[in-house]
Amino acid sequence: MTRPLRIVYIAVFLVLLLALGLWSLGSFGSFTRTEQMTVLNGKLAKAVETHYDEEFPIKRLGTNLWAALDYKLFNEGRPGVVLGKDQWLFTDEEFNPIANSAQYQEENLALIKGVRDTLKKQGVQLVLAIVPAKARLYPEHIGDETPATLHKDLYQQFHAQAQQAGILAPDLLAPLQGAKAKGQVFLRTDTHWTPMGAEVVAQNLGQVIATRTPLSGEPQTFVTEAAQAEAYKGDLTSFLPLDPLFTNLLPKPDDLAQRTTKVSEDGGAEGGDALFADSQVAVGLVGTSYSANPHWNFVGALQQALHSDVINYAENGHGPVLPMLKYLQTEAFKNSPPQVLIWEFPERYLPMKNDLSEFDPNWIAQLKQSSTNQNLAVGQTN
Repeated sequence: MTRPLRIVYIAVFLVLLLALGLWSLGSFGSFTRTEQMTVLNGKLAKAVETHYDEEFPIKRLGTNLWAALDYKLFNEGRPGVVLGKDQWLFTDEEFNPIANSAQYQEENLALIKGVRDTLKKQGVQLVLAIVPAKARLYPEHIGDETPATLHKDLYQQFHAQAQQAGILAPDLLAPLQGAKAKGQVFLRTDTHWTPMGAEVVAQNLGQVIATRTPLSGEPQTFVTEAAQAEAYKGDLTSFLPLDPLFTNLLPKPDDLAQRTTKVSEDGGAEGGDALFADSQVAVGLVGTSYSANPHWNFVGALQQALHSDVINYAENGHGPVLPMLKYLQTEAFKNSPPQVLIWEFPERYLPMKNDLSEFDPNWIAQLKQSSTNQNLAVGQTN
């Protein structure tokens, strides 16, 4: 290679490197510094380095390109998503086998029974809302990958076991299947149900509660309004890192019409102020992001179906078991327990392991032992 040509190569490389560096500087416009980030403790430098690394153009280009090849050539995404037909996405938690699933299922059932007994001592009626898997409701949109044997009859098993334990657990699968003819009950690109699906579940829970364990106090009237539908990128698209270079390859966003529920101006019970004047909580709700995320308006749908306020203790990202155990240790439960506690519990979490390290192991053991003793007592009575 001649000296002039070598100089040209070096110059092109330096220009390219400089251009990429200048391009990367644009990422600092989205950098947010917190009070904990200081020069002295090194957290500021670390945060800047991490942010720069995540936004570096070459890394983004490589990530986007690799994801595009996986998506187009092998019909695959990152671990966490299963690609179905017709641009439908599913969480792989509804497909994958789980090691030691039988053991975890037994442990979780013991905890559920222990929760039942703990609530019963406080005079609280437990209503278990078992949410069917999206893959169970929409098998026609599943692609080449099918759920593991573990998931085949998981909902039916869970529902039957709850009934055998004397837990009020309405069947939510049939109503959701029936509602599919009227519209989507689950989002196409998201793990969760649509506001319509949440409403179907709330109405069925309301009917069962009114029949089996009616609420005391004067009913309230709630009204629900829906905003205009807007494009919504579901949480499962995050496992397809195609932005920003191959955004056009992503499944079409869902249409989501946000719903809002509020007390009617003539809502009864003197405008709602006199409802449960003795400060007794009518209905509590514990669960996952199906309940915690306001996008689905599940709390509002329950309020309208039950004609009662609903206190929401659900949490995002922790599954159904941990929020319930946290709630049982709160002053709110100890001092002001509800008449009815709805426990929203997606079926796929039953055979999963829970990290209970933040709780007193003796208390967890007592919960499980409580359910064992209850089963023994029932067996002796029979």
